[in-house]
Amino acid sequence: MRPFLLLLLIATTTAFGADVSELRIYELGKPGADKLSDLPARYAEAMDMGYTAEMPNPVFRLSNLAFLPEGRRERLDLYVQYARDLKVHRPGVLFIHGGGFTGGDKAEYRSASVSADLARAGYVVVSCNYVLGPKNKEGVWPRNIADCRDAVRWMRANADALGLDPNRIAVAGGSAGGYLALMVGLSDDKTGPGGNPAAKVSAKVSAVIDMYGVVNFSKHGRGDVVGATAAEQKAYLPELQCDPQDPAVLILHGTADTTVDIAQSDAMAKALRAARVSHEYVVVDGAPHTFDLHPKGKGWKRTGMFAGAEANGSSESADVTAPTLDFLARTIGK
Repeated sequence: MRPFLLLLLIATTTAFGADVSELRIYELGKPGADKLSDLPARYAEAMDMGYTAEMPNPVFRLSNLAFLPEGRRERLDLYVQYARDLKVHRPGVLFIHGGGFTGGDKAEYRSASVSADLARAGYVVVSCNYVLGPKNKEGVWPRNIADCRDAVRWMRANADALGLDPNRIAVAGGSAGGYLALMVGLSDDKTGPGGNPAAKVSAKVSAVIDMYGVVNFSKHGRGDVVGATAAEQKAYLPELQCDPQDPAVLILHGTADTTVDIAQSDAMAKALRAARVSHEYVVVDGAPHTFDLHPKGKGWKRTGMFAGAEANGSSESADVTAPTLDFLARTIGK
């Protein structure tokens, strides 16, 4: 095996110590690289390398790109499909990590796994960090929502460099990230929490994937958002933000989740149906909290309503890659 292939099987250690070497991710830049302008040259260099059975169909990642104002330390990672033409504009997905709003990282195993799977399917994928902290800490809420909106704006503003179609962007997230994804997708990007009425680039998205999200954090923890009045607290509840103009939503949740009660996803699906928002709700039998697209379980069942028709289906496999890619294909294309 050629020496450089030993470097291909990276073992990125995050705050959780997760080894993502099995995900076949090849880093395009050295740790700390933050120049999007280097992407074409680094991509071309990587494509000149050969690949063997030890690294079939890799995903290329350019890590730690700056997307927030100077002085902010949060960064994002870009995932790009192997052997693709960067001049061809493809649909994109922003993935938002979980961690109870106070922890987590863009490169933890779940984020890297989902991002790599979606990139391999042809999507331009970005995984972002955002300000962390409890609900009662000044300067965290709704800055965390605003950071995720700004990641969408960054994707749209850099569409040409990313090979991204700015009109076909979805947002996804797990747990706390599921909540943030719903807020980005369902609340107004100018007037909603974390919105920016002066922004020149839109943060609107065309689809939302909520993976076992904390839909109503008042049921998950203690306290309200600091600085928000009782009336304003309602603006932070995705189930109260549904209207017919919202993008389609895919909800994924496991019946063995002991961290976020599946009743929260039940309530979210009910609210989407009442507002006649296209949605699909995939319940994975036996799946615990914090899974990627390959959860442990005994199969899944899908309900919902898409484009006015009932969305039913089931599988004896717990793997949710197929329904997820199918949802994206019907909302932002492929």
